[in-house]
Amino acid sequence: MDLRYEFYINATREDVWHALISTEGTKALLFGSVLKSDFNVGDSYAYVGPGNEGEDTVHVYGTILAYEPNVQLSLLEHPGPSYRENHEELQSRITFMLETVGQCTKLTLINDQWTENHPSRESTEKSWWMILSNLKTYVETGKTLDFGW
Repeated sequence: MDLRYEFYINATREDVWHALISTEGTKALLFGSVLKSDFNVGDSYAYVGPGNEGEDTVHVYGTILAYEPNVQLSLLEHPGPSYRENHEELQSRITFMLETVGQCTKLTLINDQWTENHPSRESTEKSWWMILSNLKTYVETGKTLDFGW
């Protein structure tokens, strides 16, 4: 089953995009992780930050499927090696799409093409709500939500 989320953010597409890919944005939104990539279609990427293996834990990694600044980012995703022994076999596709609606940005996130019986699917379904709510708050106010973690 595909996961689909739509959020309306009181900001420009450029501001939302910056939060999604910049070092300061990803660090604020994704628990201190940085998105490492050259952002060319077909290139690899990794979200790297504090975790199970120290400061340079790979949380997720994969391949850039689409990259159109301020419009779309699509990623083939695998869980990091410290999370699942069979991480290379597990995958899904994550696509962020941005469009202008009035003075706002509509962010659509689709997380689909899951490997059958992917063990992270259920937890991912819940965590996207938190991450996207945090993104909306961060872009609109410059502050992040405190989930008590």
